Amino acid sequence: MSSLQLFLNRTISLSPANAADSHRCFNSKRGRVCVRACVNADVKAADGVKLGASGGGVSQEVVEAEGRVLVGTYARAPVVLSSGKGCKLYDPEGREYLDCSSGIAVNALGHGDPDWVKAVTDQANLLTHVSNVYYSIPQVELAKRLVTCSFADRVFFSNSGTEANEAAIKFARKFQRFSRPGDKQPPVEFISFTNSFHGRTLGALALTSKEYYRSPFEPVMPGVTFLEYGDIQASRELIQGGKIAAVFVEPIQGEGGIYSATKEFLQSLRSACDDAGSLLVFDEVQCGLGRIGHLWAHEAYGVFPDIMTLAKPLAGGLPIGAVLVTERIASTIKYGDHGSTFAGGPLVCNAAISVLDKISNPGFLASVSKKGQYFKELLLQKLGGNPHVKEIRGWGLLIGVELDVSASPLVNACRNSGLLVLTAGKGNVVRLVPPLIISEPELQRAAEILQECLPSLDESK
Repeated sequence: MSSLQLFLNRTISLSPANAADSHRCFNSKRGRVCVRACVNADVKAADGVKLGASGGGVSQEVVEAEGRVLVGTYARAPVVLSSGKGCKLYDPEGREYLDCSSGIAVNALGHGDPDWVKAVTDQANLLTHVSNVYYSIPQVELAKRLVTCSFADRVFFSNSGTEANEAAIKFARKFQRFSRPGDKQPPVEFISFTNSFHGRTLGALALTSKEYYRSPFEPVMPGVTFLEYGDIQASRELIQGGKIAAVFVEPIQGEGGIYSATKEFLQSLRSACDDAGSLLVFDEVQCGLGRIGHLWAHEAYGVFPDIMTLAKPLAGGLPIGAVLVTERIASTIKYGDHGSTFAGGPLVCNAAISVLDKISNPGFLASVSKKGQYFKELLLQKLGGNPHVKEIRGWGLLIGVELDVSASPLVNACRNSGLLVLTAGKGNVVRLVPPLIISEPELQRAAEILQECLPSLDESK
């Protein structure tokens, strides 16, 4: 039997049911489970999974165990991450990675931020969960802060970005029914755009443009029309038809390939929605909360929504989502219209307060803008001359490097060289979303690794 150390100060051991063991044990269908100082598991290797540069040992055992016990919804990179500090991550064998993925734009303050850790541990010692049957102080305090620093009057908390968008769908339909009591058929349809990503639950999935995500689960929510991102004329014409409850748009698209809206496009959506009585929903799950050097991405355009959805970085790694709405919309939502058992719990809200307080500081936001410009210039200098690099685009620390080939060989080569980056778009965009605290020397190192790994694009052919 092999041993797997997981840095948890406790572990679980799987052994045959008839094995003698002096530790505290209980029976399971797979054998006798015992609490020990490490995790032991008899597992078979996951089919076709090979570890990268991190090698075998503990990492190999984790990969093999994952292949036995988890549903295969993720094509995981062959790396096991066990600890982190700042912008660095480490595998169980001690290999270091520079993190330019931030848990998909979640770890805005990096790993182990001391203020965040204190907020979590202090609150864990007080109260973790009470449900929304009762009031809790951190939830109200976080909502007060979000209202103070945004266009919104009220907040609804959820557990993720897709849940936030589901709530926004319901709020939009309820608003239309409430505000048009005489209409036999109030507006119930939605507009979304090409390259959009709004989540994986059936409502949010219906708003997500990539057919690959939707087709295995159809029929999804009907009544969604996809228009070309940036098409002012088509958007205005469809909104004026009077059937659109809400328009969902990302001011800057992340998953779709790091595409930025123009000010004219967002202004036209705002104007058309106002004229027709439709709602404008900004999905800032990835581009909001300081990512582009503004607290909210729409602030860069001077265009404000009726509803905004948030999630990823808000609680610094703990699960939270939020829907920010005006009083006009909030007044149509009544007790029982929506809810969540876990959403807005004391622990996650106290963590989010520490994140929001730090990110909303004007000096912090200015540093994100400065570092984003520095990083973009570095990337243009080091990558711009490569024939495979078509464009380097983005705002702040949300940057995409578009290639004329698949980005996967470059992403894999970077990982083997100690740099974690993501793909986006149609798989041909390298997505760079480092922690907002990243230093200029770390950004320089990231650019150097990307440059050093560019030959992998030719080698893959």
